[in-house]
Amino acid sequence: MTVVEPSTGVRTPAESERPGTIGDSPTRPDGIEKVQGSFEFSSDLSAEGCRFGATLRSPHPFARIVSIDLGPAWRIPGVEAIITADDVPGELTYGLIDHDQPVFASDVVRYVGEPIAAVAATEPETARRALDAIVVEYEVLDPLLDPEAAIDGGHPPIHPNGNVIRHQRIVHGDLSVEGDVVVENTYEIGMQDQAFLGLEAAIAFPDEGATIGNGGGVELHVATQWLHEDQKQMAACLALPEDQVRLVLGGVGGAVGAREDISLQVHTCMLALRLGRPVRMAYDRAESFLGHVHRHPASIWMRHHATNDGEIVKVEARFVLDGGAYASTSSAVLVNAITMTQGPYRCPNGEVDGYAVRTNHLPCGAMRGFGAVQACFAYESQMDALAAACGIDPMEIRLRNAMATGDTLLTGQPILNVAPVAECITETAA
Repeated sequence: MTVVEPSTGVRTPAESERPGTIGDSPTRPDGIEKVQGSFEFSSDLSAEGCRFGATLRSPHPFARIVSIDLGPAWRIPGVEAIITADDVPGELTYGLIDHDQPVFASDVVRYVGEPIAAVAATEPETARRALDAIVVEYEVLDPLLDPEAAIDGGHPPIHPNGNVIRHQRIVHGDLSVEGDVVVENTYEIGMQDQAFLGLEAAIAFPDEGATIGNGGGVELHVATQWLHEDQKQMAACLALPEDQVRLVLGGVGGAVGAREDISLQVHTCMLALRLGRPVRMAYDRAESFLGHVHRHPASIWMRHHATNDGEIVKVEARFVLDGGAYASTSSAVLVNAITMTQGPYRCPNGEVDGYAVRTNHLPCGAMRGFGAVQACFAYESQMDALAAACGIDPMEIRLRNAMATGDTLLTGQPILNVAPVAECITETAA
């Protein structure tokens, strides 16, 4: 484990960050250290006198918090700080698009794993014992687990902002057109986890004399995808000017979208400011599954109309994306998904309805592909079904419909750049 110190302002690149060469060829700045196994990821960082943080999480998908008794945890030797929603000095919620997600749940928990409190102790094991000692009384509520019930109003709102995050339609061309051949299917796509190798970890250094809500800044070394967006949200929750929340990018052991949203950033900084000393937090794999967003589960209905020789004349679709308990980037993921309905194939007419909804499942947000992956599974499955219905080879039907420069998307956007779809299909099938 590497001992680090807070920076003094301008940060000098570490040796592992400086460009190198092998012979006359440039290497990645961190390439040699990663090959050697000496590269320092965020989970490798520590500091003299640091304390260890841990997060108490909800065991229920939907419940009202009746009471929280911290007393038994305080009585454990080595426990030095316990924080809850009552200790958040600034904004109580955060989010990339909608600020709808609490730093800590205070009245209601909305998914299994939602943070309720955080503890700092002299040893990691002591912090975990303290979590087990905190007594939370819950009134278990009926969870919203069916995305369709979020749309049709069959379940009361689970959030003040309602159960529907976004509804978006696309209508293009002549909707009265029908094909000689029609194929229709519904595709169910499950939640996926990014499962990056380097788990969430961070270490926070408070400025000298800084405390929660009473001035003074904090420096956080963290693995993240979006330092400036983290800084903005963290500063609002910590009630600090943005320039007093200094972030240093730690070694990132993979991300795939899951590090766009805040996870342990605010919790680590609050504990450090409460104690006036460095605090380190690190998730294990089980907690990582609960602590970041995932790829949206989706239910996608599609109906393709085509001529007898396989030329697509219209597509109809309905997308339902389960965003889980909080919005994250669900509205943007939804728009990406529905605008990809036709895939890389010409389609002069179409009608698409899309919904992103809240449920009491884990929050969902960015994962590589950002909505396009769910759409791709559906439209490529449809192309196979259409090929079978028309009695045409699956590759041939794709070539007959391949988009080219100058074609128009269902959104009305013309494709003005190079679109070598037919070439890609031919070469990958070879």
